[in-house]
Parts: sequence; structure tokens; C-alpha cells
Amino acid sequence: MAIHLDEQLLAVLACPADHHAPLIVGREGDPDAPFLTCSECGRAYPVRDGIPVLLLDEADAAPDAEEAEHEDRTGPAWS
Repeated sequence: MAIHLDEQLLAVLACPADHHAPLIVGREGDPDAPFLTCSECGRAYPVRDGIPVLLLDEADAAPDAEEAEHEDRTGPAWS
């Protein structure tokens, strides 16, 4: 089910992690998913009852972001 958010609201929202805008409605591969996705880092924030939940704890991190976070904690992977 597609979400509908006011265009003026979307124009002022930015990713709380990296402050990039715009946020894209949906997720990669699923434009009807109830999420707003950062166009830069790929984090996906849920939209519940028409309200964007822009909290880092609620975000689904992009695979690249999860890899980078793991490297920060454990060091780079050696090949």
C-alpha cells in the first residue's frame, strides 16, 4: 500500500543520521513500502499511521552502513 505524504513536508525532511535530503518515499525495489529512504546513506525510516518516524533506533540501516559500522567496531576486514 502506497503512502501519501504532503509534498511540502517531504521538502523539509532530512535524514537524521547524515542530514541529507530529500528522503525518497518507499524502499529500493519497493516504492510502495511504508518507509522514507535517505537518498544518500540508504537508511529507511518507517511511516506509521501517516507519520514519519525519523529516529535512528527505528531506521533500517542500508547494507553498506551496517558493514561500515561493523568495521568501526572490529577494524577492517583483511582479504
